[in-house]
Amino acid sequence: MVIGEINSWIENFLSNQSQSVLVEGAYSSSIPVISGVSQGSVLGPCLFIFYINDIADGLSSTVRLFADDTIYLAVKNEQDARIFQEDLDKLITWEKRWMMEFHPDKCEVIFTISRKRNPVQYPYTLNGHQLKHVDVAKYLGVQISHDFR
Repeated sequence: MVIGEINSWIENFLSNQSQSVLVEGAYSSSIPVISGVSQGSVLGPCLFIFYINDIADGLSSTVRLFADDTIYLAVKNEQDARIFQEDLDKLITWEKRWMMEFHPDKCEVIFTISRKRNPVQYPYTLNGHQLKHVDVAKYLGVQISHDFR
């Protein structure tokens, strides 16, 4: 199969889709789906990963593209903290370019994973919203705490 045929196949998969909702045995009216992919489709997660594949380009931080997309950087000093904030700012540029929308209220910063008595503390922001600092965060079903307990 050549690239043109694959693109045509994906376009056909995404075109002329509609959706309705079933609530207590009653279906809503069907409406056209104008963006995205059908939830629960096998191809959907692959297409999403293809779409966001360049998100890490130009970032200093490590990015994990999976169910819970994650960006992280070992912050040892103020300069590292500024670099991480710059990466968050670059993500906003990417977000606008690709017409995506991040939700800062769903983002968390594990306050600090460190043995230092006075670790670097930095008020990270995303789209003008200060990110919530937490002592424990869930990542792919695993609880990660700032002290690894």
